[in-house]
Amino acid sequence: MAKVSPEVAALQPDLSKWRRHLHSHPEIGFEEFATTEFIVETLSQMGITASRPGPTGAVADIVGGRPGPTIAVRADIDALPVQEENEVEYRSTNAGRMHACGHDGHTAILLGLAKILQAEKENLPGRVRLLFQPAEEKPPGGAQALIKAGALEGVAHVIGLHLWSELPTGTAGIAPGPLMANANEFTATIVGRGGHGSAPHQTVDSIVLAAQYVTALQTVVSRRVDPLQPAVVSVGTIHGGFTFNVIAPETTVTGTVRSFDSATRDLIEKEMERILQGICHQAGAEYRFEFRRGYPAVVNDPVVTELFKRSAQAVLGNDAVIHHPPVMGGEDFAYYGQVVPSAFLFLGARNPDKGANFPHHHPRFNIDEDALPIGVEVFRRTVYDLLAAKA
Repeated sequence: MAKVSPEVAALQPDLSKWRRHLHSHPEIGFEEFATTEFIVETLSQMGITASRPGPTGAVADIVGGRPGPTIAVRADIDALPVQEENEVEYRSTNAGRMHACGHDGHTAILLGLAKILQAEKENLPGRVRLLFQPAEEKPPGGAQALIKAGALEGVAHVIGLHLWSELPTGTAGIAPGPLMANANEFTATIVGRGGHGSAPHQTVDSIVLAAQYVTALQTVVSRRVDPLQPAVVSVGTIHGGFTFNVIAPETTVTGTVRSFDSATRDLIEKEMERILQGICHQAGAEYRFEFRRGYPAVVNDPVVTELFKRSAQAVLGNDAVIHHPPVMGGEDFAYYGQVVPSAFLFLGARNPDKGANFPHHHPRFNIDEDALPIGVEVFRRTVYDLLAAKA
């Protein structure tokens, strides 16, 4: 049973109302105009003035009555280009748009934290900066823009959380060091020579070469990467050809690469192009290769992580907070950690009895709203602990 203070527990109706409003009106990255208006207006009703560092997103400070450092707390606000399949009263009203990753809940939690801290700001030993960040789901992401606009100026630490469908409500997971992977995209285009399917000897078959490439890619992780370094190379699409009896002159392969350190990423990029070059050279084909580096790895600072963990344990109990293994998903929260010490926590929001048991990005993804006040309480305790630690 989570230990949530009475004032935070009393926020449950507001938290659900805010979250459901956002869920009903999802907007994708860099298009969160109505979402930003809602956040700014809701903060204004609390007596908090927010600034807009860009077309979307908002930043607001709660200044305590006592001197102290500045701690930033981040929530992402964007949705996904997914058509919702949930049959709930608050389902998406925007076709092809859905909060399928819990960002509506993250925003509601940060609004709840704002309301609590604003009410007790005279006792706050420092300043809390609220970062309502756009476009986590859409590279290059919104974190870098906030940082460039000065959102981390004077900030000692940044914390954030992700409602997690793999952990039951009432639990959490966190660990120091690498927690989420760097995320990259690649495009490999093989340029052969097309022709009639009945005369393959007159062609350079790009589809056959693409098949060889996809197969050969499986050796990059298994035979070139240190087995003690986690890594993933996954092919997502293959496009080539026009009809059944024409040999395709050009075929394109796309996919993603994940790892936890830059040296492994560099090695994989080099090996992928080397393999492509070799396959094309032996067949007399040409190629184009593009490797787009996405978000870096989320690396949790050990000191901030320990305080975050203790706060979660105080709310949920020691056994309910696990040492979470690294995951291969990407998060642009990573950029904050490259500027100041930071930590990221996974907060359980899974409850099959409420239909909250589908994976992230699924058209039936949902969260257990009982996790919302838990998120507020964990954030609140962590903020106070970090402010005290830096005082």
